Amino acid sequence: MAESSIAHLTSQTSLFPAINTWEYYLNDQGRSPNTIKAFISDVRLLTKVLPPDRTLETITTNDLNDFLHWLENDRGVPCSPKTLARRVTAIKSFFRWLQKGGALLVDPAEKVVQRSVLSPLPDVLTEAEVEAVLLAADRPRRATRPDARPYTLLALLLATGIKKSECLGIHLNHIDLLSPGEPYVFIRYASPANRYKERKLTLPEDWIPAYEEYLIQYNPVDQLFPWSPRRLEYLLEDIGTEAGLRKHLSFDMCRWTSALQDYMNNIDAEKIRQKLGISKIQWREINLKLRQLVGKAE
Repeated sequence: MAESSIAHLTSQTSLFPAINTWEYYLNDQGRSPNTIKAFISDVRLLTKVLPPDRTLETITTNDLNDFLHWLENDRGVPCSPKTLARRVTAIKSFFRWLQKGGALLVDPAEKVVQRSVLSPLPDVLTEAEVEAVLLAADRPRRATRPDARPYTLLALLLATGIKKSECLGIHLNHIDLLSPGEPYVFIRYASPANRYKERKLTLPEDWIPAYEEYLIQYNPVDQLFPWSPRRLEYLLEDIGTEAGLRKHLSFDMCRWTSALQDYMNNIDAEKIRQKLGISKIQWREINLKLRQLVGKAE
């Protein structure tokens, strides 16, 4: 794990080389470029408070708490609760890696209090709005020049709750309509770090005719939806406008609506978590928000 990348670090190593080595490690683990950029930037802020030549073994929990106080109150740059929570996570991850790799005997960040921030409740579709957008998406299938793409996209999102990136990553060979059980789509990831998110999701029977029409009309070669993310976002917006929706129909709205429908239909919580492809830690916040959304719906 961390041992090979951290072997040359000791408790006498200063901050800068340790941070640089951690960056190499995160890249080797296949973490997303945005995550790496944010985490490294967060940890490098430590050198604004602590001398860059400060050795790892001399950094204490008090030092880290003083650093977080500086971020919140004395830096002079606004730091939102969400950003502060991410920076605490970055600091904890960095020092946990150092301790597990043997560069430190004691993790000074272990007793730093994690900051958790709940983002606002997401917008979701009501049952009537779900019916309206599906009807609007289905209408082009009956036009003089039939177009099954809007319905194929929307119905897939509402049935599976997949994210935009997952939708864009679907290839034709990820869809199996001949499975002995039920037809399914296999959500796959290129990065080994995201393999735990891979999953099979059941496809509704009434989606298949639209999908088959779509294949004939557009003849995709490999990728299911071979368009840019923005083009598909426009397509969803057009469906929402056609349905007279006052909300902004989006990938995220479809994902939350799918999860909420399952939740209100008393689907087992663990099955919903697995369907969404999220960790048990992430599920805590999602579960809380779903309960709150159910309360609003009632």
